[in-house]
Amino acid sequence: MTLKKYTLLSSSLLLALSAFGWGQKGHDTTAYIAECHLTPTAKAKIDSILNGKSIVYYANWADNACHTAPYAYTKTWHYKNIDENQTYESAPSIKEGTIVTALYDLIGQLNNPSTEDEKLALILTVHFLGDIHQPMHMGRLSDRGGNRHNIKFFNSGTNLHSVWDSRIVEAGHKWSYTEWQQNIDRATPEEEELIVAGGTPDTWGKETYEIAKQVYEATPEGTNVAYDYIADWTPVIEQQFLRGGLRLADILNAAYDPDYKAKNGIKQ
Repeated sequence: MTLKKYTLLSSSLLLALSAFGWGQKGHDTTAYIAECHLTPTAKAKIDSILNGKSIVYYANWADNACHTAPYAYTKTWHYKNIDENQTYESAPSIKEGTIVTALYDLIGQLNNPSTEDEKLALILTVHFLGDIHQPMHMGRLSDRGGNRHNIKFFNSGTNLHSVWDSRIVEAGHKWSYTEWQQNIDRATPEEEELIVAGGTPDTWGKETYEIAKQVYEATPEGTNVAYDYIADWTPVIEQQFLRGGLRLADILNAAYDPDYKAKNGIKQ
């Protein structure tokens, strides 16, 4: 392969990969927060499904898998595009499915598992609970969720999606995923209840979409992201990681612990 062809292939792959996220750190953090809130019964069941591996082990699996032939059908499941002239409700559906439709289906599978699909439904749910809380995954079709929304990061050319996937995460706090959990997973029981109560993929999607609109407004094309921007938006990333992790734990506890489901009055 010539250098020119290799460069083109590498650039194409990087563009494709940049369409998905959070980055690894965000997905690991979301999954680890969830793992810290699993009941012993749910954790034991998940351990048996994943052969002893943590849900963190699989947190970013879906981003790689969707670029392989067996799982290419999941590519559109990472996002829901809503253009500037649309509302959450008026954005057209697509036959391949969106992150919202996928999560409804996957959560249904977790609560009515088959031995063939249970592991896949579990690891996809882990990933997509992260994605649905990343604002650019509710971004515009016209710019591919911020991938064609050109900005700068400390004067280096990049795009809005890439900045929100990982650059602000790493600039805000240079922490491991365990340190992220230790520092932001501090909600009171009352706060946790408010975060998880009555949530559905649609309510989470709408909530994230409202944040996405604010991000676009604050970040017109050509913006140079620097210290002030990072300081302003890092608390939002902390909030979204925590929301995703607690909601994921609630889904998994309800699916795998009958006592949790009964105690919380969950009917599925």
